[in-house]
Amino acid sequence: MTFTIDTENNITAHATPEEAAAATTTPFDSFGNQKQLTELAKGWPTERLVAIWNSLPGVTPVESFKNAQAAASRIWKQIQSLGDAAKPDTAPAKPKGDKKAKGRAQSAQGAPAKGKASKKATPVKNAPKAKKAAKEASAPRTGSKTELVIGLLKRKNGATLTEIMQRAGWLSHTTRAFVSATLGKKLGLAVESFKPEGGERSYRIK
Repeated sequence: MTFTIDTENNITAHATPEEAAAATTTPFDSFGNQKQLTELAKGWPTERLVAIWNSLPGVTPVESFKNAQAAASRIWKQIQSLGDAAKPDTAPAKPKGDKKAKGRAQSAQGAPAKGKASKKATPVKNAPKAKKAAKEASAPRTGSKTELVIGLLKRKNGATLTEIMQRAGWLSHTTRAFVSATLGKKLGLAVESFKPEGGERSYRIK
């Protein structure tokens, strides 16, 4: 099970990393367990962690967290219902995709005051299946991570896995899934994977 979170704090559960990359059109981060979420959370401001938690359905709003680890632990436990619903053998008959918890990005001024954050949760929406999303692929948005990575891979020598991870701020499994599913299957780009002698795994667009 892979979860993605985009720049607007929308969290979606997917069956595989490849499906996550193929179904996501906006810049995103992904994680498959609490440890990976904690690593991501360390790079997020406290305001974002508070905003993510307060946007989840059924939670008691908070104004702060002791640290990123504590926030990641609580968020991870709360979103497990998303993962359960996205599994093929437990998902309801009606939904055709994954389950999403939607929140809104918060400004540096902080999280909403108590009481205001208890608004009705946004209804769960179904994320499109990978095959359906592939048909709806469009040109990368200007300034997006997709455009950034494509620019790196169009260079003569392409880019190493580490370079892509550092420039995009992704984990290794997110990067591999993005190159394979989003660039290859979704956008139809011919991406070459190669490893120079004594070098690191690299990618480039032919």
